[in-house]
Amino acid sequence: MAWRDGRSSISRLLLFMASIILGIAAVVSIQLFSENLKQNIQQQSKSLLGADYLIDSRQLPNEKVQAIIDSLGPDAKEVNFPSMAAFPKNGAAKLVQVRGMEGGFPFYGDLITEPGIAASKYQEKGGALVDATLMLQYDIKPGDSIKLGVITFPIIGAINSMPGSSGISSSVAPTVLIPYRFVEKTELLQLGSRKEYQYFFEAPDTDLDQLEKTLDPVLDAENADLDTHKSTSRQIGRSYDNLGRFLNLAAFIALLLGCIGIASSVHIYIKEKLTDVAVLKCLGASRKQTFLIYLIQIAAMGLIGGVVGTVLGIGLQYALPTLLQEFLPFEVQISTAPQPIIMGLLLGVFMSVLFALLPLLSTWYVSPLEVLRVSEEQPVKSRKARIFTFGTIILFVLLFSIWIFGDLVFASVFVVGIFVTFAILAGISILFIRTIKRYFPASWGFTARTSLLNLFRPNNQTMVLILAVGLGTFLISTLYFTKDILLAKTALDNSSDQANIILVDVQPEQRDAAVASITSTNLEVIDNLSIVTMRMQSIKGKLANEIRKDTTSTIREWVLNHEFRTTFRDSLIASETVIEGNWVEEIKPGEDVTISISEGLAEDAKIGVGDRIVFNIQGVLMKTIVGSIRKVDWTRLQLNFMVVFPKGVLEKAPQFHVLTTYVPDNNKSAVLQQELVRKFPNVTVFDLRQIYTVIEDILQKISWVINFMAFFSILTGLIVLIGSVRTSKYQRIKESVLLRTLGAKSKQILRITALEYLYLGILGSLAGILLSLISSQLLATLLFEEPFVPSGIPFLLFLPGIVIVVLAIGLSNIKSVLQSPPLAILRKVG
Repeated sequence: MAWRDGRSSISRLLLFMASIILGIAAVVSIQLFSENLKQNIQQQSKSLLGADYLIDSRQLPNEKVQAIIDSLGPDAKEVNFPSMAAFPKNGAAKLVQVRGMEGGFPFYGDLITEPGIAASKYQEKGGALVDATLMLQYDIKPGDSIKLGVITFPIIGAINSMPGSSGISSSVAPTVLIPYRFVEKTELLQLGSRKEYQYFFEAPDTDLDQLEKTLDPVLDAENADLDTHKSTSRQIGRSYDNLGRFLNLAAFIALLLGCIGIASSVHIYIKEKLTDVAVLKCLGASRKQTFLIYLIQIAAMGLIGGVVGTVLGIGLQYALPTLLQEFLPFEVQISTAPQPIIMGLLLGVFMSVLFALLPLLSTWYVSPLEVLRVSEEQPVKSRKARIFTFGTIILFVLLFSIWIFGDLVFASVFVVGIFVTFAILAGISILFIRTIKRYFPASWGFTARTSLLNLFRPNNQTMVLILAVGLGTFLISTLYFTKDILLAKTALDNSSDQANIILVDVQPEQRDAAVASITSTNLEVIDNLSIVTMRMQSIKGKLANEIRKDTTSTIREWVLNHEFRTTFRDSLIASETVIEGNWVEEIKPGEDVTISISEGLAEDAKIGVGDRIVFNIQGVLMKTIVGSIRKVDWTRLQLNFMVVFPKGVLEKAPQFHVLTTYVPDNNKSAVLQQELVRKFPNVTVFDLRQIYTVIEDILQKISWVINFMAFFSILTGLIVLIGSVRTSKYQRIKESVLLRTLGAKSKQILRITALEYLYLGILGSLAGILLSLISSQLLATLLFEEPFVPSGIPFLLFLPGIVIVVLAIGLSNIKSVLQSPPLAILRKVG
């Protein structure tokens, strides 16, 4: 009976199936890709690190660390640091990441160069390998030269890829590889230079977990660190957790929209079948038999949808590495795991049945007498059955969310947010219907009144369409507004009071000459700061090494290992506000040294006003007292510091200087950088305009990925919309035929239908956009801490676009009504 009845309704059942195909495809593809990503990270962890393990330090290793390194016998070593590079061929200058290398690194993976022989010959020949993109940008070829500090190197070849180089960081500061023995001769490493020493080890038979457990605490206490390829694998995996969460979020929302489509379509489908169910019961069919007839139909369509969705998901996973290649440190090798495939097939059947269960319950409570009655009333369902069904749906969504996201709190917040959004949209539709009923415009013309009546007639689609349209619009609008917030957060302020060129590592003897170089080109020096580096020796009387060993300590570990770059001044700057204590401008001889710390440092170090901190400044210990805590706006383009000293304390300490200026255009920036590199080879110049261009480009790529994944939800929403509208086609045809029989013209029917879907389209999309404004404001305030300025694009583009789609689908239903005589249509429907 299920097969016989289903054949006559195959077109409507196919729409049920279409509602869930995209959701299944999205979930399966994301799960397959996540599995592949985890496997690839584990398999390629050695290639990503280039060694089995390494020891790194932000300064030359002390005797204890050096003794550990020597006992292990390093196979290669490097020092890396940012610096300016000059190209004598064309006089260009560029910020680069210099890597001075000694030994046969990498031991795993490949240093791929052009020509290929350059990778093994650059150390022997004493030349440089330069990032291939940088060479293309400045029209540099092998055989040309690059100047680093006071040394000019011949360029041996171009670097196409190298273990340990991030694609994003290389966009800001491309890699230049030189022999280690030349680093000191460049004279680039001065007081205050940011540098990192790394020692690489090839030890495939070493127990890395035991080595890390034994050595890491010892090295941490000496401001060094040990990283194994296993720990690197874990770190990379964690760094992609948020990406995986977002992809799973988009896939899950698409799946939920598909489930809504199933529930709404089955609701209308079963409503049309209630008379058939009553006839079957008159002929002796039991409740169980009539229920199973339609349950089998839905389960079969769910299975087919699961199969098609799974096949589509398997194909789609091959596209994801291409979409996300900018954010991946390696090429992902695709393979098909069985678990996501089995899950896709089971999801198709289980979710179809689960979300169709509530409307299917109607068949259980249909009386045989319904054959003789003409009623639009729904059969009364058991309250316990409805509560059980709703509870099962909520429990399933929660459990599935926990499985997808791997976090109970995140999953719970997500599920609550989804149901709140649904409740708001459902409330809007109910309020809309009640408002129309109460304030019905009886004086309007026939066409307008009939279109409004359709919104609360039997078999109306008001709530279903507002949910489908509203949720889809809400998602895409929220994503669009979020992208705007992120881009606004990184936008450069082109006003002349905001620095966009920063000079660091300026030595005391170079300070006046560097200032003169800036002012001689009619530019203003905005900041002229002295920087003193130091570490925390003790906090509240307890030594940093003791705190590290204290397992009960809540002080964040980075505080104990961090090399603080501090400054001294007598006033606050625009990005700072004192929130606790008092700002001290200057210290007189003999007075306690009172400092100001940032709010974040106070929280992480568990210190407050009046607490004592001892700093180690180049071997000299200085006792200080926290006098004030500042709230710092780190997003502002100003030089902000976690620790600020008053005047009268650090003036004679070893220091370097930072200068900033504003350059109005790229040409003047290039000229200034070339001049500075020529006169001061050790000075590093950061052009914020170039850095933020890279960041904006990355955010644009991220937004493209976001929009691509949101496409699943929107397309699923459209399929739900089509299914909801098309499922009630026969009911609508009867109504339209009756109108024509009563004398209504085709134009009137067309207008009635158009107005109805116009109302639904505008209400659903407008509700979605308005809800997205609220969610975006919450994101901007609570997460990004950035002012939210809404864009008009969703109102100008999404609102009319979605309304047009809703109109087109709705009007396609009555095409056959308008083109055929009433009697022929009634015979076909009957």
